[in-house]
Amino acid sequence: MPILGSIIKTAYELRNYPIEKKSKKNSFKAQEKVLVKLLRKAQYTAFGEHYNFHEILNSECKIKSFKEKVPVFDYNSMFKKWWYRSLNGESYVSWPGRVKYFALTSGTSEASSKHIPVTTDMLRAIKRTSIRQLVSMVRYDFPLDFYHKGILMIGGSTHLNYNGTYYEGDLSGISAGNIPFWFQHFYKPGKRISKERDWQTKLDEIIKNAKNWDIGVIVGVPAWIQIIMEKIIEYYNVDTIHDIWPNLSVYVHSGVSFDPYKKSFEKLLARPIYYNESYLASEGFIALQMQPEKRVMQMIVDNGLFYEFVPFNDDNFDTEGNILSNPETLTIDEIEENKEYALLLSNCAGAWRYLLGDTIKFVSKEYHEIVITGRTKHFLSICGEHLSQENMNRAIKMLQDELNVEISEFTVGGIRYDSMFAHKWFIGTNDKIDPDVAQNKIDGYLKTLNDDYRVERLEAVKEVFVEVYPSEVFYNWMKEHGKVGGANKFPRVLKKEKLAEWEEYLKKYKEKK
Repeated sequence: MPILGSIIKTAYELRNYPIEKKSKKNSFKAQEKVLVKLLRKAQYTAFGEHYNFHEILNSECKIKSFKEKVPVFDYNSMFKKWWYRSLNGESYVSWPGRVKYFALTSGTSEASSKHIPVTTDMLRAIKRTSIRQLVSMVRYDFPLDFYHKGILMIGGSTHLNYNGTYYEGDLSGISAGNIPFWFQHFYKPGKRISKERDWQTKLDEIIKNAKNWDIGVIVGVPAWIQIIMEKIIEYYNVDTIHDIWPNLSVYVHSGVSFDPYKKSFEKLLARPIYYNESYLASEGFIALQMQPEKRVMQMIVDNGLFYEFVPFNDDNFDTEGNILSNPETLTIDEIEENKEYALLLSNCAGAWRYLLGDTIKFVSKEYHEIVITGRTKHFLSICGEHLSQENMNRAIKMLQDELNVEISEFTVGGIRYDSMFAHKWFIGTNDKIDPDVAQNKIDGYLKTLNDDYRVERLEAVKEVFVEVYPSEVFYNWMKEHGKVGGANKFPRVLKKEKLAEWEEYLKKYKEKK
């Protein structure tokens, strides 16, 4: 506790000072230094020797040489050519030493699990950025004693699977299992409950112990945090979560747009709280929200991650969201504001020019502030409508506001319809919504939000269908697929086999009714 107390005391005393920001010039220099540090450390690995890292380090323009010598990888190509060797216990494959941890993730679009290497260097980098996040929160107008309240972090089990040469589990479980000793006093639900692998058992334990905790901050995926708060309120027969946790003031979310959940959250609260967004992926802690009044995140440019930005357009991606060979890539000084980019990452865990799968926009080039707009494979463009996840989220938010309803989940699919195409929306809510009304509203919103969609609705997208289901239908689907709790999210776009599987599930649900 003395270490954390010292951090908080110093940060609290300095909270009226301007927040440190790196200008675009300094950000580029910081990124150059990061790349050089990564290349130096990995030059004697199999990957570094294969792609001649020593030549890159000796070149006059290292970034240019790096781009010329090292190809772009997606997960499949990186795993098949390199990471499988680390998984088999080989050392010095794409990062020095042997990889002890692998984060299991399927994202929200893949059927099989991905194994993402998590090294000691990566865990250190995540801890450093987490400290920045903690310190940045003193910019909120809280009394000093608030920073001694508990922090409830809902993630995967810290009881990891051991496979002979490595441990595997959710990144949240790996990180929680490696938290500093001085943080353990604040960390909830604590070591014992965090080890539980069964989601329902973990949920029951959290509910039973909730009244014993003085929670100030909650961290987790919106859908599961909402369920936890609803269950606690029901169990203790109270009106709001503030009846149990009166000092709850901040909710930190990551990985999915919070807008569709906000209305549902507010009904569970007695008073407004701060919503803080962070961008923590299995491949690194990429960005965090530095100021309470600005709903944007600042990229971390000096902590083990080197970024490249691929314009998200037809020149660089096919219709399924797969990156093409030799795409155009930009560095942080070359990007433009309000244009959509896919993110490439080179990190301190042995990912090199790796397609993360997320799309972002810069709202400030000067201070590298971003918003996440979606996933490279979570968009609909079956005939050129280029419907992004950002468009979908905004349409659902507009529907909630206009109809005064809560929509807990949704997903969209594109289908053949006669000789043309159609979109199918599936909405999860416990409120009464007329599907025909929802269809007309969503269609109208999207025509306003997206010019390409408006044009294609006249030509190729001949129909929009909306089906409405109870929220539990979506949650039960997640349970059936072993994706409850932790960082699991329902996919916003379903394609091909996944869409067929989902519709078969809905057919069985209807037959049981």
